[in-house]
Amino acid sequence: MLIASFFTVLAVIFYLSPATQGNMIPFDKDLGIVAKNLNDRAHLEPLVPAAQVIPPEIVCVEKSRVSKGDTPSTILEGHIPLKTIYALSKKSKQTYPLTKIRRAHQYKIFNRDDSFFSFEYEINSEEKLVIVETGNGYSIRREPIPFTVEIKKIEEKITTSLFAAVEKAGEKHKLGLKLTDIFAWDIDFSRDIRPGDSFSVIVEKRFREGKETGYGNILAASFLNRGMTNNAFLFKDSTSKSAYYNEVGNSLRKSFLKAPLTFSKISSGYSNSRLHPILNKIRAHKAIDYAAPTGTPIKTVGDGVISTKKKNRAAGNYIIVRHNNGYETVYNHMSRFAKGIKKGKRVVQGEVIGYVGSTGLATGPHLDFRMKKNGKYINPLKVKTTSAEPVSPLDMDMFKKRISPLMSKLDVKRIKKTASRTEKSLTGA
Repeated sequence: MLIASFFTVLAVIFYLSPATQGNMIPFDKDLGIVAKNLNDRAHLEPLVPAAQVIPPEIVCVEKSRVSKGDTPSTILEGHIPLKTIYALSKKSKQTYPLTKIRRAHQYKIFNRDDSFFSFEYEINSEEKLVIVETGNGYSIRREPIPFTVEIKKIEEKITTSLFAAVEKAGEKHKLGLKLTDIFAWDIDFSRDIRPGDSFSVIVEKRFREGKETGYGNILAASFLNRGMTNNAFLFKDSTSKSAYYNEVGNSLRKSFLKAPLTFSKISSGYSNSRLHPILNKIRAHKAIDYAAPTGTPIKTVGDGVISTKKKNRAAGNYIIVRHNNGYETVYNHMSRFAKGIKKGKRVVQGEVIGYVGSTGLATGPHLDFRMKKNGKYINPLKVKTTSAEPVSPLDMDMFKKRISPLMSKLDVKRIKKTASRTEKSLTGA
C-alpha cells in the first residue's frame, strides 16, 4: 500500500511538471472549449457542442392582387388543402368572410420552413384580414394596416376649381374630397366656390414601405371662401369622441348639409312659377335641381328615417326622409336606390341613399331636391340650421392647448368669442 501511494504522488508531480504541461490539451473554463491544435489556441471548437436554436424563417412567397375570377380556393390552393380552405371560409365569416375578397385588393402568403404559415388580405385602406397557422389549428383576426405617418402643410389658391388647385399643389383629389366633407355644413361646393378662394391644410400623409399610400386625418384646415375664413380643428374630447370645431370651440357639424351632392351645378332654382320643360306648362317648382352625371352618389342631408321609397310617373325613383322638428327632405329622379335602403331604415347625415338619374319626367340626369317644414315646401337654400354641441367647458383648456400650435401653423388669429350651443334655431327662436 505504501508503494502504491508513492507511485500516485509521482504521477501527480509528473502531471503538474512544466515538461508535461506543454503536451496537455489546453482547456478554457469560461468558454468550455478546447484547442483543435495542441500548439494553436487560435483554432477552438466546443468540447461539447452547444445546442443552437435557430428560429424558423418566415418568408413571403406570394404578393399579388386579387384578379378577376379569383376565389379563396384559386389563391390558396397549392399552399393548403382544399378541405382546409373550405373550413377557413366557414370559420372566417364572423371576422371577415373570405368569400368577400374583392378584385385589385392586395394579399400576401407567407411560408415557414417551406410550409404555409399565414395569409394576409387588405380589406380596405385601414384594415387587413390575417389567417395564421398555429400548430393546432388556425387563428383568424383583423389587424390595422401599419403606416409611417408624416405631417405636412399644404396650401393653394383656387383659380378655376378646388380639384384643380389641389392638383396644382401636387396632391391627389382625395384631399379635396376630405376638405369638402369637413366644410360641407358651411360651404356649398356646387355653387359657392369662386376664383381667389384659398385653402390651407395640415394633414397626415401615410407611407408604406417607403411609398406614399394616401392621407390620414386632416388635423386642421382653413378655407377662405368669398372673403370669409372658415377654420376647422380635429379634437378628441375626454369621452374619446372626435369632431371638428372652429377656433372658439363651436362644432362645424349642423343639422343639415348645405347640399345633397358634393359636386354639381344648380340647373333650376326654387320658384313659384316656372315653365315645365316637358309638360310645357307654367307651374311651381318648389325644388332645387342639381345637374350631375348619372350615378353620382346622393347623400341624405340630415339624420332621419326613410318614410317613403317608391317610383311614380313624375318623380321616377324617389325617397322621402323624415327628420326631427317637422322637417322632411325629398330626393327625386334617382337612377337607382343605394344597397340596403328600405322604408323604415334609419339613416345618418351624409349616408348615400341613391344615385343621380333621369327617371320620371326628366330631360336629363339631375336630382330634384325638396324640403318640407310641417308639411309645407320651403326653399332648402334659405334654411338656417342648428349646430351640434360645442367643446365642453371641462375640455376647453385641453382644446385650446391642442389647437394652439395648429393655429400658429395656419396663421389663424384667435377670436375673442366664446363657444355657443347653436347658431340659430331651426324654429327661428
